[in-house]
Amino acid sequence: MRERFARFGLALHPDKTRILEFGRFARESRRRRGQGKPETFNFLGFTHICGRTREGKFTVLRKTMRTRLQAKLKEVYQELKRRMHDPVPEQGAYLRSVVRGHIRYYGVPMNGPSLAVFRKEVGRLWWKALRRRGQKHPLTRDRVERLVDRWLPLVRVCHPYPLVRIGVMT
Repeated sequence: MRERFARFGLALHPDKTRILEFGRFARESRRRRGQGKPETFNFLGFTHICGRTREGKFTVLRKTMRTRLQAKLKEVYQELKRRMHDPVPEQGAYLRSVVRGHIRYYGVPMNGPSLAVFRKEVGRLWWKALRRRGQKHPLTRDRVERLVDRWLPLVRVCHPYPLVRIGVMT
């Protein structure tokens, strides 16, 4: 592979490149050797995991990378602090676009829990930013929930399963 990449002027990063056991039979073969669960790997913002469907068949489970999720939440909070004194509708429109973009990219099958965590955390950060405005009337949890329900889109899966998208069975 190194030779093939070299022909195109590319090189493999030694710290990021490794061969790991992954796939339909990885769990069973690692269990026989006493090595535990199959390894995971990160690619394109997702952590890829050897998973199982409800019927017990193999599937690749893709979850949002923890580091990407945390970095995005930190970025959103910094922006909310910058926009702290903007009107609530402007803040809501900004947060709607952020959450919608996150859902559209990471909205793959079986990643719903990570999407729900992102939406919930954005709502919590919004509440934290609104509390810092020093209002005469403190924000109640009920009012914040109404704002979140109004401005932040609901979590949904945007992308089909790979076998549906490709239209083949292997």
